[in-house]
Amino acid sequence: MNWQHKIGYLLGQPVGISFIDGTGTSGVLFDAYGGSLYVMEYLYHSQFAMKHYNYNTIQDIHPFPSCYNQR
Repeated sequence: MNWQHKIGYLLGQPVGISFIDGTGTSGVLFDAYGGSLYVMEYLYHSQFAMKHYNYNTIQDIHPFPSCYNQR
């Protein structure tokens, strides 16, 4: 599935984003408009930042996997 088709299902969810330059980032997918994804990323301590990434720099986007506690 093309990553643009996943956006509607992933809004408000934690995601991993891979870029065409081989790097990546993760955060909560906040919004998508104007050819950009808006992601809330953790910086440090209690600080977060809203960042935006142009569609033409993105290779793929994935939801975080479920976490099952096996205790």
